[in-house]
Amino acid sequence: MAPHLDVPSPAGSFTTSFNRTPLRSIISPELEADCLAPTLVESHSSPNSSIDNDSVEEDFHMARPLIPGVYVPTMCFFDQETEDVDVNAIAHHAVRLAKAGVAGIATQGSNGEAVHLTHAERQLVTLTTRKALNEAGYSHIPVIVGCGAQSTRETIQYCSEAWEAGGDYALVLPPSYYAPLFAPSSKTITEYFTAVANASPIPVIIYNFPGAVNGLDLTSDAILQLAQHPKIVGAKLTCGNTGKLNRVAAATRKQSKDYDPDKPDFLVLAGSADFSIQSLIAGGHGVLAGLANIAPKTCIKTIELYKAGRYLEAQKMQETLSQGDWIAIQGGVICVKAGLQAWMGYGGYTRNPLPKPTAEQIKSWKEGFRELVSLEKSL
Repeated sequence: MAPHLDVPSPAGSFTTSFNRTPLRSIISPELEADCLAPTLVESHSSPNSSIDNDSVEEDFHMARPLIPGVYVPTMCFFDQETEDVDVNAIAHHAVRLAKAGVAGIATQGSNGEAVHLTHAERQLVTLTTRKALNEAGYSHIPVIVGCGAQSTRETIQYCSEAWEAGGDYALVLPPSYYAPLFAPSSKTITEYFTAVANASPIPVIIYNFPGAVNGLDLTSDAILQLAQHPKIVGAKLTCGNTGKLNRVAAATRKQSKDYDPDKPDFLVLAGSADFSIQSLIAGGHGVLAGLANIAPKTCIKTIELYKAGRYLEAQKMQETLSQGDWIAIQGGVICVKAGLQAWMGYGGYTRNPLPKPTAEQIKSWKEGFRELVSLEKSL
């Protein structure tokens, strides 16, 4: 969800301590054996990977192009007693989203509580998602993995681990902790993304989310410079700046030798459901939106209506999305999980130290999502 100016921006960034917790401490031996069945190729292996690299399933690493549509930054679910990663809920949720018709799924984002996970847990979540999609007949759906860290070295490590776990693309935030010391004119940021893209075994998507990186906001000029790199293939703009989105989408479209609207060389996504059709008007290709965890069909239908020229219907549906997204924006990942639990029967709570919602909050959020969920169930 977009960090709009009239609410406080979420604190924190995509950093995590390098805790190499063995997978056996996260899940049961039975689930571990099942989830780790598709072991991976060694060529891009991270030296500290938790995944064995002896063999690979045919549909584990395959070409999965980015296409216009709705992408979902999926949730990470936990056992309510132990806070261990709940692989069954993660798999169920991924397949539910795939059945709704989403274009792709992203793990390790702010909705996925990436900052609460160890390296091993991140791999487990991505691996579980990839395996669930494949086994349910959705092997064509790409998995995008959040890989941003404060150092270039660790970001590259996350990219390698994402590939090992079945990820197809790396979604990368710019570093920000030492931003006051960065070289001028975005030189440090440009060098960072270039180094990551050069070393990553999977293509990179730029993630512009000022609220997660101490206000650091990439300009359209910086994004367009990076878009020249052959392994930087898209941008997610959670800044909410449709002018920037328009400039990036227009310039990359013009730079494409044989532009294919169904398979663009550079995918430009809005980072929030509440400006879905606005981003399409500006030339964007879709959304990567947290609200799609609750209402994927509504997000998809809104875009379909606009593309079909049914603008009044699209606008009306956008109004419902925007109202629902405002609830989610204010309550963040705690609210989205509460909404899932209230209306879909699963979701649970976030990891500590995030607080559990109060009874009043749960009631209020459930009611706030009522119109959206009613529309979702009608589709």
